[in-house]
Amino acid sequence: MSRLIQRVRVTRLTLDGGASTVRSSEREDVLAAEEPLEIRIGEDPFSVTMRTPGDDFDLVAGFLVSEGVIGAADELISLRFCAGEDEDGRQTFNVVQAQLRPDVSVPDLHRHVYTTSSCGICGTASIEAIRKSSRFAPADDPLRLSARALAELPERLRAGQKLFSKTGGVHAAGLFTAQGELLCLREDVGRHNAVDKVVGWALREHKLPLSGTVLQVSGRASFELVQKAAMAGIPMLAAVSASSSLAVELAKQLGLTLVGFSRGTSLNVYTGSERVELIAETISR
Repeated sequence: MSRLIQRVRVTRLTLDGGASTVRSSEREDVLAAEEPLEIRIGEDPFSVTMRTPGDDFDLVAGFLVSEGVIGAADELISLRFCAGEDEDGRQTFNVVQAQLRPDVSVPDLHRHVYTTSSCGICGTASIEAIRKSSRFAPADDPLRLSARALAELPERLRAGQKLFSKTGGVHAAGLFTAQGELLCLREDVGRHNAVDKVVGWALREHKLPLSGTVLQVSGRASFELVQKAAMAGIPMLAAVSASSSLAVELAKQLGLTLVGFSRGTSLNVYTGSERVELIAETISR
């Protein structure tokens, strides 16, 4: 946990209700760490992303799946940390080299430059380039689960968010079965990084495609998250917040079920509602 958090001194201001005074105190606060990670394919730089350190090999593997570079574990020969030191001469573990199988096509290594922790597609050169073709077909997935089971996933996700409990400053992505069993949970300051870490875990565990699963995320459902889910063969993406219009459009095209505002007692099903079984009688309002 030491590399995942940083401790800082802050000035805490407390406003008394109804009073004109403001109380000030010094205290220590715990922040989620954010550091750059350079991803190399062989000896060549491919991308730099801002992320929370930890599960870096999963992050790189998942990123390569999301970018359509690989789709099976045997296409990735190895992952290793490269030399990199801070001003004190300590290893930073902020450069990861991926070695691909010789017959795997190497992507355009000049396309990706820099990705922030808030956006998974910022380094892409054109709008057309962000629409990628998946090897898998989520539209054909027979997944079915009850609305109640789906609505319970955010609480199950929250229960496993250890870093969020310490900092309140990270996103989470959790992979669940139709029965609500948690298969993998990852946290990161970047929403897309948390998803890539889950997908990378699945690749390295030889579990792709992720048929019959639900990806529950702690934030909103955006275009790049729908795309990442599809690239891993995930048929359903659920979020605790809203969906963007482009996310809904892409989910419809791909036959992926997209759910938003999943808050325990209600949820919005934007696409693919046939996968959500209504056990209780629907009441029209």
